[in-house]
Amino acid sequence: MTTASPRRALVVIDVQNEYFTENLLIDYPPVEQSLPNIGRAMDAARAAGIPVVVVQHSEAASAPLFAKGSPSWQLNEVVGSRPRDHYIEKAWPSVFTGTDFADWLQQNQIDTLTVIGYMTHNCDASTIFEATHRGLNVEFLHDATGALAYANTAGSATAEEIHRVFSVVFHTRFAAVTSTGDWIAAAKAGRAIPRGNIPASYAAARAEALV
Repeated sequence: MTTASPRRALVVIDVQNEYFTENLLIDYPPVEQSLPNIGRAMDAARAAGIPVVVVQHSEAASAPLFAKGSPSWQLNEVVGSRPRDHYIEKAWPSVFTGTDFADWLQQNQIDTLTVIGYMTHNCDASTIFEATHRGLNVEFLHDATGALAYANTAGSATAEEIHRVFSVVFHTRFAAVTSTGDWIAAAKAGRAIPRGNIPASYAAARAEALV
């Protein structure tokens, strides 16, 4: 469901130095692309009067990743140097869990979340799914987000595969997937971005298979 004039909030998830190190390096889209787009989206939101929510993931000081207070836990300068309207510190993948996010959205009459940041398949996905269950519209900027590769006993997938598949799934039911440039144009115009649906996505996939 979309609205003619969405009341957006830009949610900048976990753009922390951890994701720019070999400990947990975002691979696709490359950070050389996604990080500037994150800055562009934040600047465009400010210009359009869209509130910006910056999210930072924290673990215990002894944790191997996102140890609170460590250099790798710090927000990347692209995000940390820009103004924000609300700050959330979280300990779970979803921005909603254990935070004041839902209350803040209600207080500000937000009906549409625009999700950027990391990772596509973890904190972005958890937040997108929960937002949908809460009746919110969601947008996902595919070139201002990113994934990394996984391999475990269930199999393996490249960062590009993970990002592409999650983006397709999001657009089918959970979020309107678009580029930073197209979102900036829509934000300036106060225009909603259409999302796909399951029947249409399935029909298109079947048609492609027959070609």
